[in-house]
Amino acid sequence: MADLFKYLDHRRYLKDYYREQKEKRGSTFSFRTFARAAGLSSPNFLKLVMDGKRNLGPDGIARFGKALRLNKEETTYFENLVHFNQASTDDERNEWYKRLSTSKKYREIREIEKNYFVYFSHWYYAAVRELVLLPDFKEDPDWIARHLSPPITVREAKTAVELLLKMGFVKRDKSARLVQAERNITTAREVQSLAISNFHRQMIQRASESIERTQPEKRDVSSL
Repeated sequence: MADLFKYLDHRRYLKDYYREQKEKRGSTFSFRTFARAAGLSSPNFLKLVMDGKRNLGPDGIARFGKALRLNKEETTYFENLVHFNQASTDDERNEWYKRLSTSKKYREIREIEKNYFVYFSHWYYAAVRELVLLPDFKEDPDWIARHLSPPITVREAKTAVELLLKMGFVKRDKSARLVQAERNITTAREVQSLAISNFHRQMIQRASESIERTQPEKRDVSSL
């Protein structure tokens, strides 16, 4: 049976679940069968949800969890997943994604995606990666923190280096010095889209701040 924790789209999960059940149970399983198990009056409600024509409310989520025979942990994950997919703003999606990522099974299965989300959701991770290219770069959290504008905390600098090493974005050369490494990471479009939105939002804010914070000769802001 499809592993719920491998999904970041509840509609895709439901489609796979339905296909598997049809292959396994044949004519004894149908949209009507599912509706009956979920206590739903509409026999094709599952299909409408799968096709994106209906959303799930709290009651619907509970009924689907029952019909899907989810355990307690799976039910919580499914509930968070539905809210994540149905959220109307990035702020809401960020909040529900944080809840999703608290699941131990999710962290075990989707560690790369969680790291990817963290990387793009904090502007200074990409900045530290570029800082490594400086000839006088020092792998010292205090030095790194002071050389970014605006400055970050020593703890944030230390965490950034650790994550960059973990993700393979930087590595150590023969002399143990940090250098950039070419690394491409593919992740689910749901996480990618949200992470990139977070990144752009923060970078636009940094650019706006630079107009007053940074001397003109040290920045490049132009218009046409």
